[in-house]
Amino acid sequence: MIVYIRKMAVEQKQWLDETTFRDGVALCQMIPGATAMQTAAYVGFKTRSVFGAGASFIGFGLPAFLIMIALSAIYVKGHSLPPMISAFKGLQVIVTAIVANAAFTFGKIWLKDWRGIFITLMAAVMFGLSVNPVLVIIAAAICGMGLHSKENSPAIQAIVPENHSSQKSFLFILLFAAIALAVLFIFRRPLFDLGFLMSRIDLFAFGGGFSALPIMLNEIVHVRGWLDSLTFLDGIALGQITPGPIVITATFIGYLLHGYSGALIATIFIFLPSFILVIALEPYFARLQRSRYFNRAIRGILYSFVGMLLSVVIHFALNITWDIPRILFAIVTFMALVFNMKLPWIILAGVIISVVVF
Repeated sequence: MIVYIRKMAVEQKQWLDETTFRDGVALCQMIPGATAMQTAAYVGFKTRSVFGAGASFIGFGLPAFLIMIALSAIYVKGHSLPPMISAFKGLQVIVTAIVANAAFTFGKIWLKDWRGIFITLMAAVMFGLSVNPVLVIIAAAICGMGLHSKENSPAIQAIVPENHSSQKSFLFILLFAAIALAVLFIFRRPLFDLGFLMSRIDLFAFGGGFSALPIMLNEIVHVRGWLDSLTFLDGIALGQITPGPIVITATFIGYLLHGYSGALIATIFIFLPSFILVIALEPYFARLQRSRYFNRAIRGILYSFVGMLLSVVIHFALNITWDIPRILFAIVTFMALVFNMKLPWIILAGVIISVVVF
């Protein structure tokens, strides 16, 4: 999606130059949250300040939200029908292959030496032993700073001048979010719990949307028991059908728990913290780029998500009843992803094959 945003913002509309856009992508990759959503907000922010950021953010996420609402409603009414059961048996295998491919891809990009492998394995073991993922992330950040203490983190050449004009708008949005949570706490405590949890998940999802999956799985399935593992898998599968980021699964979770209001609250708060961070940190991006400790900590956190994703793959796999057709289905899906076949075609073919085979 970032490629399409660049083509629109740099080449077609010429809202930003290449260097400014590249700096924005670097910023969005350094902070938690869905990178494509943040990049859309960054483009709007650089073009039309805070209101532009809001317009871009909402415009980018709204189609996925509406589609996910429709899919969630269909799921609630028809998930017990035989064709739907068969379709989701195949989609669960596809989602497991998708997460395995994400772990493989991230590992190939990030793991370059024994330090990364060590932190990855440490995170996988800790998460597999049901250690809270936030503690895993903190431990990985500390290890990243310690194990890379003798290295100089590579500096990024582009420097963005600091600009404090957006700070009032940032504080206003922060205040509005706090008031909204306070109102929910007083009048609709279940919605407050949902919104506050989604905010925490977003704040620790360094590395993009996939990195939110281990935290979301732990909090939704293991800690609170709001959904079982297979239903959570179904939500991820539906999220992959939409054109939005994978964390749009939050809409599905909110809908199943509290209907339309739950879907709206979950969606707002799974994206709002990272939106606020883009606005708040953009003026200080140059300072962050030059901070060796920040870059080392981020490196350790990214390693940890490879390990946690591996644990999620194992967890998902253990919840599937494996036979020869499913094993072959998983292998074919994984290879198709490795060779960059478009995901919508994989999903469509998977649904058709699932209805016939399963």
